[in-house]
Amino acid sequence: MEYRNLGRTGIKVSALCLGSMQFGWTASESLSIEIINTAFESGINFIDTANIYSNWVEGNLGGVAESIIGKWLAQSHIPREQVIIATKVRGRMGDAPNDEGLSRKHILDAIEGSLRRLRTDYIDIYLTHWYDEHTPIDETLRALDDLISQGKVRYIGASNYPAWRLTQALWTSDKLGVARYDMLQPHYNMVHRAEFEQELADVCRTYNLGVTPYSPLAGGFLSGKYNIQSSLPQSERANHVSQKYYNETGWKILKTLRETATQKGCSTSQLALAWLLSDALITSPIIGARSKEQLQDNIGALKISLTQEEREKLSS
Repeated sequence: MEYRNLGRTGIKVSALCLGSMQFGWTASESLSIEIINTAFESGINFIDTANIYSNWVEGNLGGVAESIIGKWLAQSHIPREQVIIATKVRGRMGDAPNDEGLSRKHILDAIEGSLRRLRTDYIDIYLTHWYDEHTPIDETLRALDDLISQGKVRYIGASNYPAWRLTQALWTSDKLGVARYDMLQPHYNMVHRAEFEQELADVCRTYNLGVTPYSPLAGGFLSGKYNIQSSLPQSERANHVSQKYYNETGWKILKTLRETATQKGCSTSQLALAWLLSDALITSPIIGARSKEQLQDNIGALKISLTQEEREKLSS
């Protein structure tokens, strides 16, 4: 396993990060724990989660993925310092008016719930899940800075921030002399590029932020399991994939990906991940697996190197 510094920080994370959105949703608790074990045994030391996972499922109030990771930590007896855990705050965790957002109140309340579910005294990387237009950025950053001072958080990051809001946050941290975002978690893959590449990439490069893209396989589209000639599977996930990627550009990229993967003797998933890993700006793509076999295939991406010509072909 390759380990990389997270942006300008001294913390080292594995070149692949294990995502947990599936935990307690499409992967049972027992399977989720098996997946974490497989990841850790393979050298992955970086786990990403969020307090709201998976409250979009009927009967799921959120906190399920965090609870499963916490149970794994307790059962595994692996020293806490050997695991890098990232979790998030912003989404709704209850019915009261202040049960969501990035206010000081919600952040200070939410961190206690995450610590309790994860069965830990601290969070390695605490991310604001998406921006909150109703809360001043200085209020959010001062609250996060206090959590670092209290030892409950080690580093902070952001997810789903447009470039101007991320820049505003970085400038505000500098002005106030408080903790700054050291990681960005953007939506980025071979078929969803403009959102990150047009402006966010330059901000991350200029300010030396670690970049941990989510949905690196475009919801499974880049795994090659979808075919333009086959009928669409009946699921909410498949419908989402079809709406975003079932178009001329998507099929063209997938065709090139398949052809190149065949030439290199690897899976399309591995090649799509290798494309991200070949970019020096990318720290650690977040891979979500619903089986140990799927996880092991994704980890195989670390063995694949791309020539400049192959990368240009895949990027065109």
